[in-house]
Amino acid sequence: MKFKNRTAVSEFLLVGLTDDPELQPLIFILFLSMYLVTVLGNLLIILAVASDSHLHTPMYFFLSSLSFTDICISTSTIPKMLVNAQTQDRSVTYTGCLSQSTFVLTFAGVESCLLAVMAYDRYVAICHPLRYTVIMSPYLRVLLFLLSLLISTVHALLHGLMALRLSFCANVEIPHFFCELSQVNKLACSDIFINTLLIYSAVNIFFGVSIAGIIFSYTRIVFSILRMSSVEGRYKAFSTCGSHLSVVFLFYGTGFGGYLSSAVTDSSTENAVASVMYIVVPQMMNPFIYTLRNKEMKTALSLLITGKPFKCLYHCL
Repeated sequence: MKFKNRTAVSEFLLVGLTDDPELQPLIFILFLSMYLVTVLGNLLIILAVASDSHLHTPMYFFLSSLSFTDICISTSTIPKMLVNAQTQDRSVTYTGCLSQSTFVLTFAGVESCLLAVMAYDRYVAICHPLRYTVIMSPYLRVLLFLLSLLISTVHALLHGLMALRLSFCANVEIPHFFCELSQVNKLACSDIFINTLLIYSAVNIFFGVSIAGIIFSYTRIVFSILRMSSVEGRYKAFSTCGSHLSVVFLFYGTGFGGYLSSAVTDSSTENAVASVMYIVVPQMMNPFIYTLRNKEMKTALSLLITGKPFKCLYHCL
């Protein structure tokens, strides 16, 4: 199959969340605030992990990798929306649109893989504590991250190359604030059966494998915890998994909600709002989830910001 660009258009128009010009300043401030919170929160986690030798462990290595990925996802989408809202110019070039959709797919894939890897890390830590540092060696950590990046990049490029074979006509309005690949495909004049089939099959397989890995890891973790005789040991084991499970439910829950929204409704506004829930909110909330009840992260952040250790009142309860 030859991947030949037959499009007659040079740009697309991002409709965004609303056409009302009076709401544009409010949307600009809202998304700018969310973007700054996302970047600052995740950057603080990366710096805290890098600066505190006590956090140079597999779990925090993957956490800092997740924070880096969250910054990349947000940077792939929000800045372009902010520029469009500020300049009142909704256009995005054809190349820029396909590049943005490829980057979003890549980093969303990396995040999905990292969540599965982090579940495996918790499985090894709880079920094989004596061999934890041996199994989760620095070499394996880097290898798992690079493998996640490679697989996600190949997956995203596959969809991007398939989009190059499409031709487009007069309607170039994308009812989203970023170039979501499924919405771009809907604008094509040519047959999109293969592209649609690829999206549903490849995406379901790709994310399905990650979800299956997470379920497998936590199934083994639950069985291992139930065999513990100490109640305190059970609580400690469960507490180490709480933040990760919250992030997993937030990421896949909002993603599945966005998928259902696009499947059951044709409303561009509802679809755009749903896309905000899965492409913006999880990345903003992850730093809060991982620091809310994590004493080690609180201490590291306190040392990073104030130079003084965090004192936990009431035993952090």
